[in-house]
Formats: sequence, structure tokens, C-alpha cells
Amino acid sequence: MMARRSAVRSGRDTAVVEEAAPPGRALGSTGDPWALPDNDQGGGRRRSGGRWGGSGGRWWIWVGRAVLWALILVILVNGIRAPFERFTTKESATGGTQKPSKSGTQFPSSQAGAFALQFATTYLNYDQKTAAARETQLRTFLPEGADGQFGWNGVGVLQVQSVQVAGVDAKDDNNGVVTVLARSQDKWLRLAVPVFAKNGALVIPARPALLPPPTKAQLPTQGVRDRDAALETELQTVLHTFFQAYARSDQATLSRFSDGTSIPGLGDSVNFVQVRSVVAPRGEAKERTVMATVAWQIPGAAAGGELEQTYELALVKKGTSWYVRDIRGTTEPGGS
Repeated sequence: MMARRSAVRSGRDTAVVEEAAPPGRALGSTGDPWALPDNDQGGGRRRSGGRWGGSGGRWWIWVGRAVLWALILVILVNGIRAPFERFTTKESATGGTQKPSKSGTQFPSSQAGAFALQFATTYLNYDQKTAAARETQLRTFLPEGADGQFGWNGVGVLQVQSVQVAGVDAKDDNNGVVTVLARSQDKWLRLAVPVFAKNGALVIPARPALLPPPTKAQLPTQGVRDRDAALETELQTVLHTFFQAYARSDQATLSRFSDGTSIPGLGDSVNFVQVRSVVAPRGEAKERTVMATVAWQIPGAAAGGELEQTYELALVKKGTSWYVRDIRGTTEPGGS
């Protein structure tokens, strides 16, 4: 196919230019998907072959190619990395190895605590009439060749009423000391029990040691000084009705006091006696946290026996009424 066009330049000589389209391709098509069309719409100039010859045109083509390849590389990298990260995360969570304790070791603190508790229960109970039985029980905790009575001379009697783990101090991956608290009549005993652990097995490697019992902490002297006496008087009647319903789990009444959350109550496990005191610190007009001391009677206990307990209540005021948002035990010393 032949194409003919006329070139007339301000009245000067005319010429006929004939161009032949290459086989299998339309005019102006370069075969390059990044090439710009022949039409000179951007004000630039053309050059032979239909490629853009204007200022900076070829630079933009290479920028576009670079952006496309960068996008492809990002997609490929993320596609490979994501399943690998999921696999390694799952493996670390289920790999069977124990997570390091707070001290940074792999010492099995939970197992060691339970093991030391069972040992201390046997160790702190002895009777010269049953010394052989005690030795048999102790040998399940002791290394081969250790003294069967583990330091007891076989004379006298010792009995403890309660034994519990107070803490575990991991020295390294294999060694730790479990602190055990025991009650013997009117005395507290604190026992440091060494434990050796390896490959899931445990043993008491050395004799335990008695330590001083925990001391009594001194509470801070400050209490609630700026109290709202008017609110305390107002809440006496409100909380009297509330705690009556709370003891019985009376949902019809409790729902009238609730700030939208369900309050289950104590289900008749106690009998309400009285709200002995209310402590309300000054604060916002519409929200307040107060402490209430309540007297209960436990069904089945001796007649007249009472327990006073202190609660912390988060209250909100809507209109002229107070509603209970939350009820819990208090940590405030001398709250009532």
C-alpha cells in the first residue's frame, strides 16, 4: 500500500513523499510497547521509524521500565518472605523447647516448683515410728547414694498443716532454688529447696535450708482525708438495697442499679446483715469510686457469726440516681 502526502511550505516548491509500510505492521507502529504514537500532540518533533524524538521522551520510557521492574521485584520478595516467616514463627511456637524464664534461662520453673512442693511435704513430716516409710518416699526425690533420711536423725515428730510454693529462683538452665512456705502449728517455716533439672528429669541435689519467715509489711499511714460526707450519707440507703439484692442475686433489683453491665451477685451464699460504712473521696460530680464495708453471715455457721468485707464500687450518676458500673475487692488500706 502506498501513502501520499503533500508538503507545502509557505508557497515554496512542493514535493511528494512516498512511504511504504513494512509488511505486517501499520504505519506509525514501532513494535515497542513503550514508544509514543507518531501524532505530534505534545508539540515535539518526530524522527524516522515513528519513535518520539522530542526532548526527554526516551528518558521517561526508561523511568517507566525501571518502576515496573521495581514493583515486580517487591511483589516477588514479599511473596517469598511471607510464607517463610509464617513457617518459622509456627516452628518457634511449637518446636517443643521451653521458653526462657524471666531470668533468661531455660530452667523449668513450673515443674521444679511442683516437684519441690511434693518433696517438702514428705521432708517436713516425720515420725520416728514411721521412719522407714518416710525414707522410702524421700528416695524418689534424692540422687543415688544420698542419706535416706536426708539429715533427720530419726528421733521425734514434726507435722506441718500446709505447704505451698512462694517462688522459684532459676540460677541457670539446670539449677534453681524453690522457696516453700509451710505452717507448723503456730509457726511459719520458709524452706529453700534446691532443684536440678536436665532432659525433663528432676532431682533434689542437696539438703534444703530453713530461712527466716516473711516479715510483716508496714502499710502507708495516709488514708482518705478529703471525704464527701454528704455523698456517704446518701449512699448508705442506696447501697443497703443494692447489697441485699447482691447477696441473693436478685436480678430484677440489681438491673435497676446497673450501668448497663450485668451484676451476677453471690447466689444466696451469704446473708446480708448491714452496710457498716461508706467511704467516698471527693471527686467528679457524675463519677465516683467509693469503698463500702458490708457485714455478711455465712449460712450453716454458728449463730451470730459475721464477716465484714470491704468492696470498691465504681459509681456513675444519671439524673438524680447513682448506678454501679463495677464492683470488686479493694486494695486501699484503711478504706473503712
